[in-house]
Amino acid sequence: MDLHALTQFLVVARLEHLSRAAEELRVAQPSLSRTIARLEDELGTPLFDRVGRLRLNEAGRLFRGYAERCLGELEAGRRAVAEAAGDGFGTVRLASETFLTFTAPLAAFKRAHPAAEVELRQLSVDLMVRQLRAQEVDLCVASQPIRTDGLHSARLLDEPVFLAVPDGHPLADRESVDLADLAALPFITARPGHWNRRLLDHLFTALGHPPRIVCESDELAAVADLIAADLGVGLIPAVGRRTAARLPLALLPVTTPACRRTLTLHWSTTARLSPAAALMREMLVNWSWTPPS
Repeated sequence: MDLHALTQFLVVARLEHLSRAAEELRVAQPSLSRTIARLEDELGTPLFDRVGRLRLNEAGRLFRGYAERCLGELEAGRRAVAEAAGDGFGTVRLASETFLTFTAPLAAFKRAHPAAEVELRQLSVDLMVRQLRAQEVDLCVASQPIRTDGLHSARLLDEPVFLAVPDGHPLADRESVDLADLAALPFITARPGHWNRRLLDHLFTALGHPPRIVCESDELAAVADLIAADLGVGLIPAVGRRTAARLPLALLPVTTPACRRTLTLHWSTTARLSPAAALMREMLVNWSWTPPS
């Protein structure tokens, strides 16, 4: 069993698609298939179900965790040696669903520690967790709950999320809205997996039917503009008030306590943080995250 095979297995396990994995790895698909087959032969059991589309099976899920930890420890060793051979400060790798919230603390960190190298990765929550376990990232900030073992957590911010409607909308003059007011509205939101979409789906679970979605956007910065163009309504966190204030929008409190966003910092319980990553963690934990009024 070699590291090359483990690396390729993890990509196939993440994508559950041989041709896309081969494209990402820049190898021929037949070669990748042979690598996975040899790994399965060595382990003595299939790692994927091959009925219909490729699916990671129970044995594959079990082995994936060990493979991630193995490669993670090797990467941690490489970084430790690089730090010892250099100035000892190292790199911090920070992942988040969006970095719109982080401009100020990131700028402050670079001013305070100009020698630090900062790598930013915009990832889904599921992928953030996988990369934390594999020690491919040091810290991650999530706007939705992460319930898994092996992580430390620190709450950074808890803020209300508002219903944004264009000026002139029938609800625009209301002081607040109830959950029932959302039932028939056309929503502009993120794709499944993002905190904005998960919150919307959670709210509509109480209504007993899915939301009416007219636009799914990967460009969250464009959501407010689309709402202002009267193409639909959407959920905007309190931290987005300054951006929304420049647009013809009304932000309305939603009376249900569930309409909130909690920003949480996570890091591995077992990984060794570089000095740069430890300093970034300290800055994020101690930053003044009070949302703008």
